[in-house]
Amino acid sequence: MPGPEKAGAGLFRPDTPLPQIVVISSARGWRTRLAAAAQDFHETLRLWPLIWALSLFDIRLRYRGSLLGPFWLTLSTGVMIGAIGFVYARLFHQDVGAYLPFLAVSLVLWNFLNTVTGEGATCFTQSEGMVRAMRMPHALHAARVVVRNFLVLAHNILPILIVFAVFPPHWSWPVLSLPAALLLWMADCFAVALLLGVIGARFRDVPPIVGSIMQIAFYLTPIMWSPEMLTHRGLGLSLILIEMNPFYGMLEILRAPLLGQALNSLAWINALAYSALLMGLAFLAFARTRQRIPYWI
Repeated sequence: MPGPEKAGAGLFRPDTPLPQIVVISSARGWRTRLAAAAQDFHETLRLWPLIWALSLFDIRLRYRGSLLGPFWLTLSTGVMIGAIGFVYARLFHQDVGAYLPFLAVSLVLWNFLNTVTGEGATCFTQSEGMVRAMRMPHALHAARVVVRNFLVLAHNILPILIVFAVFPPHWSWPVLSLPAALLLWMADCFAVALLLGVIGARFRDVPPIVGSIMQIAFYLTPIMWSPEMLTHRGLGLSLILIEMNPFYGMLEILRAPLLGQALNSLAWINALAYSALLMGLAFLAFARTRQRIPYWI
């Protein structure tokens, strides 16, 4: 405010608006954080063409100069299925015509899950330059990991098709549940990438820990062995390794219809329960730490 001498000299005009004090502070309420996270998801959906273009660019960049490109992974998966399929069928006393399709579907789906979890833990740290240089939603980087790996999965289905051509499954009406199972897989993979990406941005030792956990889960999940092997041999581990295993439900809701088996209600209950828990944790963690991601990476 001017002094009395300036006001008396006519230098002060009462009709001139006085400057207002603007206070800038970070919002710490959960309502604001949840709204910002929801807005981030909305902008991610709006930028769907950009996610698709970045995913294709990632695949081309990764296999640049390669002869077969991403089909090297398809070839290695096919060789692994053919190499160990017949051996494990004799080892587990299983019919080759039933075990080889089971192994092919299980390995392809598990490789996809393993890759999504591994790359999801580094989705923000690997995109450090884009996060700091461009103003875009953070959830876009998690969606980029999911779309990129679904594109790789699309051509990794080739070994399954070859096995199905030799040992054709008897499909029935449960195959109609495949679209719903794929949608649930996409939502779960996005939640996994978002949750692990946030934790991995804060703690850099998370990716190797995730890799070790996935390696242990590979042997504890019905992939190389079928759930019927536990029940037929009277082992009491079925409750832990099957009914309480979060990976079993996710695999079974896609694997059973592809193999022509009946709809497994226990697997769907398992998958939906763990999916709801996973999505809730991912959303809360992202809303809580979203504004800190650029400072962590």
